[in-house]
Amino acid sequence: MKNDFLTLGIETSCDETSAAITSDGRSILSNCIFSQIKWHEKFGGVVPEIASRKHLEAICHVTQKALDDAKIEFSDIDLVAVTCGPGLVGALLVGVSYAKGLSYALKKPLVGVNHIEGHIFANFLENDFAPPFICLVVSGGHTHLVYVKDYGEYELLGQTVDDAAGEAFDKTARALGLGYPGGPLIDKAAKAGNENAISFPIAHIKDRKLSFSFSGLKSSVLNYLNNARQKGIPIVVEDVAASFQKAVVDALVDNTLEAAKTKNCRTIALAGGVAANNKLREQLTKAAGDGYSIHYPEPILCTDNAAMIACSGYYRYSMGFISDMTLNAYANLKLF
Repeated sequence: MKNDFLTLGIETSCDETSAAITSDGRSILSNCIFSQIKWHEKFGGVVPEIASRKHLEAICHVTQKALDDAKIEFSDIDLVAVTCGPGLVGALLVGVSYAKGLSYALKKPLVGVNHIEGHIFANFLENDFAPPFICLVVSGGHTHLVYVKDYGEYELLGQTVDDAAGEAFDKTARALGLGYPGGPLIDKAAKAGNENAISFPIAHIKDRKLSFSFSGLKSSVLNYLNNARQKGIPIVVEDVAASFQKAVVDALVDNTLEAAKTKNCRTIALAGGVAANNKLREQLTKAAGDGYSIHYPEPILCTDNAAMIACSGYYRYSMGFISDMTLNAYANLKLF
């Protein structure tokens, strides 16, 4: 592969329309993100039909802006990489169809990218390190502990058996009247609260010690709120947010360090939307101490973005992966 190899990444798996240009996989020349939050927040979550329509409206403009910001033309692109799953199938189809059209018209190779792998590869956009490492992938739909043996080579060590961590954040934020998206709002409220005010449970799954469960924690929060309201006990939103966040972070940190010990691996990375959580970053770094090297992307690269898709696409292409015009969108695409 030539130097200054330019990859156009396209991401439309949920409610962000994003296009980005990377050079040689790791150098970001542009990363444009169009968020749909204002259309979804009144519903307390993402409405798939609205998401698909907004992607259709935005995809051409966002891609052109990515080219303009990178100061290149369509003809300069060497590779088109696009998220093909997992995600909302209607939303994914917008990006996949657009990427296939570009690939065909420009006569440039096309690579379909797994969204979860994209989150893992976001770490390579800022941090100068390489596999092997343990990666905790935490977002609205995914909570995975992954042993990254090499580029494109993974071992799933643990995952949630019910709700994902990000989903628990969203539902708790809604119950507290904080709004959507829940993660950043819980994080903000928790800074003014007492994390030891309420003792919420942390699930430990027998015989699956590296797995997670957050449905019981979510139910415990809802029960606490209902009991308090029935008995007329004042609810301190900040204390509930802080105590809930502590329970989630404790579970994530404990299992991540246990996974690192299991694999005798001294390098740990965070990925996904919840990886932007300040408490998670602080506690993992503190608990790891000097014995581990901790990496995480800047917050904008933790959320859904096309730069991570371009990075993953570059490495997949370098390993010989090329998609053809039969590439489709897969709502439940597996990485493991």
